[in-house]
Amino acid sequence: MNINETLAKEFGLNLAIVQNTVALIEDGNTIPFIARYRKEVTGAMSDVVLRDLDSRLTYLNNLAERKAEVIRLIDEQGKLTDELREQIEKAEVLQRVEDLYKPFKQKKATRASKAREKGLEPLAVIFAAQELTEGSILEIAADYVDKEKGVANAAEAVSGAMDIIAENVADHPEITALIREKTMRSGILTSEAVKPEEKTVYDMYYEYQEPISKIPDHRVLAINRGESEKKLKIKITLVFEEMTKLIEGEVIKNEASIFTDLLKEVVADSYKRLIAPSIEREMRNTLTERAEAEAVKIFAKNTEKLLMVPPVAGARIISIDPGYRTGCKVAVLNETGKLLAYTTIYPTEPKNDVAGAEATLRKLVEKFKTNVIVVGNGTASRETEEVVANFIKKYKYNISYTIVNEAGASVYSASKLASEEYPDLDVTTRGAMSLGRRLQDPLAELVKISPKHIGVGQYQHDINQANLDNALTNVVEDCVNRVGVDLNTASPSLLSYIAGINMGIAKNIVSYREENGKFSDRKELKKVAKLGEKTFNQCAGFMRIAEGANPLDGTSVHPESYGAADMMLSKLGIDKADIAKGGVRDIEDRICRAYPAETAKKAGSTRGQGLAALAALMAGGEDSKKHLGKSVEKMAEDIGLGLMTLRDIIDEIKKPGRDPREGAPPVVFRSDVRSIEDLKIGMELEGTVRNVVDFGAFVDIGVKNDGLVHISEMSDRFINHPMDVVSVGDTVKVRILEIDYDRQKTRLTMKKQ
Repeated sequence: MNINETLAKEFGLNLAIVQNTVALIEDGNTIPFIARYRKEVTGAMSDVVLRDLDSRLTYLNNLAERKAEVIRLIDEQGKLTDELREQIEKAEVLQRVEDLYKPFKQKKATRASKAREKGLEPLAVIFAAQELTEGSILEIAADYVDKEKGVANAAEAVSGAMDIIAENVADHPEITALIREKTMRSGILTSEAVKPEEKTVYDMYYEYQEPISKIPDHRVLAINRGESEKKLKIKITLVFEEMTKLIEGEVIKNEASIFTDLLKEVVADSYKRLIAPSIEREMRNTLTERAEAEAVKIFAKNTEKLLMVPPVAGARIISIDPGYRTGCKVAVLNETGKLLAYTTIYPTEPKNDVAGAEATLRKLVEKFKTNVIVVGNGTASRETEEVVANFIKKYKYNISYTIVNEAGASVYSASKLASEEYPDLDVTTRGAMSLGRRLQDPLAELVKISPKHIGVGQYQHDINQANLDNALTNVVEDCVNRVGVDLNTASPSLLSYIAGINMGIAKNIVSYREENGKFSDRKELKKVAKLGEKTFNQCAGFMRIAEGANPLDGTSVHPESYGAADMMLSKLGIDKADIAKGGVRDIEDRICRAYPAETAKKAGSTRGQGLAALAALMAGGEDSKKHLGKSVEKMAEDIGLGLMTLRDIIDEIKKPGRDPREGAPPVVFRSDVRSIEDLKIGMELEGTVRNVVDFGAFVDIGVKNDGLVHISEMSDRFINHPMDVVSVGDTVKVRILEIDYDRQKTRLTMKKQ
C-alpha cells in the first residue's frame, strides 16, 4: 500500500500536494504553520482538513508498522506463505491484519491447546477434511487413545478434536469477517434493568431494543453509562440458527461425509462459546468508539464556536459570581481586564439583602464608571440576574448585562496557574475575575482552563479522555493561531498554544519580557531561552507586536516574507508607517495602477476596453474585482512570491491584524428577566445557544435551566445533525412547546407556526 496514494484518493487531492504536505508534517512543522504559511504547498488546505489528513497519516503509518510486525511474527513460526503475506500486505484496516494474525497468535491455555498437547490435531484434520462417507467416527478416534497423555477413550479423543476444530473455526479470518458483517447488519442491542423496581434516569432503557446498525451515538453513550453505573444489563442478540447456518456454509464442504453432524455440533459450540462473545465485545467496542469519536467531534466544534466568540471591546465590567450562603463574589475590571476592586454582596437566600447589594453596586458603578454587568450562569444565577435587572431599571443606569457560562471557572480559580497569576487573591475573587474576562476576551481567558471543563459537549466524562484532550487541544491551538497573540501582553497560557511553543518556552518568553521590557522586534524572540531557529520559524507569524520597530511585526505576515513584502510596498509607493495607522485600504487599486497592462489583459484585448476596465477599477465596486487577478499574478511573479501568500499579505496590509472573530455572532446583552413561572406555552422568545448535542440544542431563554430544542423541532426540512442548523453562541428565535414546572424544564421549537 502506498500511503501517499491512499491519502490522495481518500481526500480527493492531487498526489503531489499530498506528498509535499506529508513531507512538511514529517519534517516537524505544526499544523497551524502549514495551514497559514504553506498554502502553495498544500493547495490552501484548512487546518481542519490538515488535522484529518495528519490523523489518517498516523493511522496508515501504524497500519504499515503492524503489517511488518505480524509478517515477522508469523515468519518466525515458519508458517508464513506467499499467499498469507500478500493478504496481510493488501489489508486496508488494522482489524483485517489482526484477523489474519489471530490463528498464529500465542494464546493462554485453552481446551483446543490442551487437546493439541494430547496429540489430537491429526484427528481434527481428518474430521475437517470430510473425505470419508462410510465408517465409524469412534473407530477412527480409537487410534488416538493415549492414557499417558490423558486421552482415556475414543469419546474423549473425538471431544478433543472437536475443540480444536471449534477454535480453528473461530480463528478463521473469513468466517470472522462474515459474522462481524452479519452482526453489524442484523444485531439487536437490548437493555434491561438490573432492578426493575428502581426509578432511575435510565427508565426508558429498562425494556429497550434497537438494531445496532441504527442506534444513534448519544444513545450508545447513555446506555454505556447506565451499564457502568450497574443500572442496566446490555447484550447483543441475533438469531442463533441464522448465524450457525452461515458458518456451516463455510465449514461443511461434503454433506455426504460421516462427519457432517459432528461438524454442525462443532459450529454451534464454536459460535456460542467462542465467536459470539468475541464479536459482541467487538461490536460494543465499535459502537462505543464510533459514539465517542462523534462526541469528541461535537465537543470540538462547540468549543471552537465558544472560543471564537468576539471580544467585547471597551467594557468596564462588574463581574458577579452568584451564590447563596457565602454570597455573590463581585470583581470590577477595567477595559484591559485589570482588577480595580472586589467585594461580596448577599442578595440571595438566606440573607436576601437586596438593599445592601444595590447600595454596593451603586458605589461601584459611579466610582468606576462601569458599563456592563456580567453574571455567571451557575448556582443562584437567575435570582442574581433578577436583582441586577431590577437594579438597572430602578436607577435608570445606561448599563447592559449578560449571562456568561461559568463552566470551568472554579477549576481555574483553584488551579496552580491562578495561584501563580494572582497569589494575593482568594479563590472566589479569581473566579469572579475570570467570568468578567471571558466577556472581554473569551479566547484569552478560556485557554487557562482544560478544554474538557468548558462544558459544551455530551458525556465528556465517559469518553476516552486522551482522545478528547488531544482533539480539544488541537481546537484551542487552531483558534489561538487563527487569531494570533500580542507578544507583549499574552499570558503564558495563551502563548503555550502558539505553533511550536510549549509551556516552558511560553514562560521563558514572559520572563524575558519582564526582565528586558517589551519586545520591539520579532527577531528578539531568538534571544529567549530554548527558542531556536526552527521554533522561531513556526511561531513568529502568529506573534504580534503593536507599535514595534517594523510595522509588519504587527501583522500576520511571516518574517520569511518581509523581503518580498518590502519589494511590493516599494513598487506600490506605500510607506510602512501607513500600515501601523490602520492599513492601506486602496492597496488593490495601487496594484492595478502598477500593472495596467495586466488589468487590460484581464478585461479585454483592446486598449479602449483595458482603459475602461481600469477606470471601473479606480471607481471601485463589483466590476473592479474582475480585473485584479492578473495584476496580482504578475506582481507575485515579479517579487518571487507564491500567489496565495501574496494575497494573504495584501489582505493583511489592507487591514492589519484583522480579527477573524469579527464575523461571529455578537454577545447578546439583556435588559429584562424571566422566571419559568412567567413562561406560557406558545410564547415566542429570543435565546442564545449554549450547547449543541446529537439530539438537539440547549438554548438560554432567561430561566434557570436552558430549554431543549429537539432535532425534530429545528427545521421544517429534514436535517442530519443539529449542527447543520445552529452553533454554540448563535442567537435564535424559539417558541415554547411544553413546560415542566416540577423539573424546571422547557421544550422549545424553532419551527415557524
